[in-house]
Parts: sequence; structure tokens; C-alpha cells
Amino acid sequence: MAKTATKVSKKAPAKKAAAPKAAAKASSKVAKAPAKAASKAVASKAAASKAPAKKTSVKKVAKASSTTTSPILTLRHIAEKLSELHELPKRQANEMLTQVVDMIAKSLKKGDKIRLTGLGILQVRKRAARMGRNPQTGEPVKIKASKKIAFRAAKDLKEAI
Repeated sequence: MAKTATKVSKKAPAKKAAAPKAAAKASSKVAKAPAKAASKAVASKAAASKAPAKKTSVKKVAKASSTTTSPILTLRHIAEKLSELHELPKRQANEMLTQVVDMIAKSLKKGDKIRLTGLGILQVRKRAARMGRNPQTGEPVKIKASKKIAFRAAKDLKEAI
């Protein structure tokens, strides 16, 4: 019993690690008790109570690891950093960034190229109509002409990464 409890505590988040360790110490003390029947009953209760905790802790670890592996920088985060650097209210910095995004979208809709020095170039490219194939049936399908947004990274950005 104590071995499984220590394995759970290694996988559990730091906040929850104290509870399984305490339970492991308590179950090891109970297992050393002279009465075998009493120790088996307490150990089975402890195992029953630990089994669901083990499943939930593994799920929480999986969720936490997926969010910490690749942090996402949002407009709100950028606005907060700008507000700290330039001593502006967060609301004002957020509004400025949303207006920049709106201006970029309007320019792209018109068909303009947007050159952001140090970042890259955004432009709308037209895709011609073409023939494709349905992968399930293999029959030819006509694909309409469309537009897409293309981004070409700047040399400085490529070198920085």
C-alpha cells in the first residue's frame, strides 16, 4: 500500500502531494499494528479511498502538463505588458491593440500588403479554382477559387528563433 501511495504523490501536483504522504504514513503505521484483521480492514478502506484520488490526480497532472508545455501569448497579455512598460491603464492598452487588429483586418480586406518591420509581411493571396479528389470515393470534385491570408516572416524574426 505504501508503495502505491508514494507513486501517486510523485505524480500529484505540489499542492496535493502532502495529503497522499500523510495517508501513506498512516497506512504504514496501521499495517505494523499487531492485529492482522484490523490492519487489513483499515488498509482496504485506505486503498478504496486512494483509488479514486489516484485517477483524479493523474488527470489533473495531464491537464496541467498540457497547458504548461506551450504557453500562449494573447492580446490581453501583450496589453498588460505594454501598460506596465508605458504606464498606461490596462484598458487603454487593450483598446489600442484591438484597434490595431481591426485596422489590419480592414487593410487585408481591401487587398493591401501589411509590412510589420521585424515581424514580417501579411498579404491576401488568391487561390485559383482547381480539381481535387474526394478521398473516400476517389471521384473528382471542383474546388472554388478562394482567398487566403499569407504571412512571410522577416529575416530578423527567423534569425531570432
